[in-house]
Amino acid sequence: MLLSIISPVYQAESLLQELVERIRQAVSGITDSYEIILVEDASKDNSWNKIEELASRFPEIKGIKLSRNFGQHYAITAGLDAAKGEWIVVMDCDLQDRPEEIPNLYQEAQKGFDVVLAKRENRQDGFFKRLSSKVFYRTLAWLTGSKQDESIANFGVYHRKVVNEIIGMRESIRYFPTMVKWVGFRQTAIPVVHAENGDRGSTYNLKRLFNLALDIMLAYSDKPIRLTVKLGMLVALTGFLFALYTLYRYLDGNIIVAGYASLIISLWMLTGFLLITLGMVGLYIGKTFEGVKNRPIYIVEKRISRDKT
Repeated sequence: MLLSIISPVYQAESLLQELVERIRQAVSGITDSYEIILVEDASKDNSWNKIEELASRFPEIKGIKLSRNFGQHYAITAGLDAAKGEWIVVMDCDLQDRPEEIPNLYQEAQKGFDVVLAKRENRQDGFFKRLSSKVFYRTLAWLTGSKQDESIANFGVYHRKVVNEIIGMRESIRYFPTMVKWVGFRQTAIPVVHAENGDRGSTYNLKRLFNLALDIMLAYSDKPIRLTVKLGMLVALTGFLFALYTLYRYLDGNIIVAGYASLIISLWMLTGFLLITLGMVGLYIGKTFEGVKNRPIYIVEKRISRDKT
């Protein structure tokens, strides 16, 4: 099989018909050896029923229903595990990733690249989505010490050898773009048209973005721990200098009764720094504890698969 197209599905019942039709039309100019893998991430609407209906009409469609909402990047992993193609396309289901760009991505890959990413020009998101995305990627770049491009997300075409390496990374915290960047190989990006989201809106609210950023920070960066060490050293140095100053005043006979305000301020500051440090270490220990449990990354409730005849 030449192509596998993977799309994590969440709250997309009204979009699936158009998504499948446009993918089929776009891919038909490349090959007739392909599959469309729709991974339903426990939507609250009837997305799974729609996938079942489409799969009964089009044999190239495979459906995977997760037992609960694991999240977009876990759904992508489920799709990667099931994909059989030599080249794998990953795209969102909201049609902002235009299926018509798949031939362009594939054509660029034939120039010798293992990964061709879609660089979204003139993003058609709302103000909050664009602002939160910019803050998210800049923070991620600072924490991980690597360049991050906010115009690049999941949409792209990936060679089987790249996907095999990503599949082999079974850590409990998943973030597909960072995993792609980490495995390396020959990568490039080409500009694509970014479509409007219509009335669907983003499925990432502020809480989900914060939790995602926190997970990525804990999984891919030790910078917060390093910062707490530096902060501790700064506090210790400040305390040492203050102790020398106090000793000088004592030897000079100028010691007076310690002020209540300075004592309370010092206690609050030191206690706050200690709690921040303990909290940061606790988060890392908690994520390590989750990892050593060796639980499955996702759980599949149902599958639909019909071989093409």
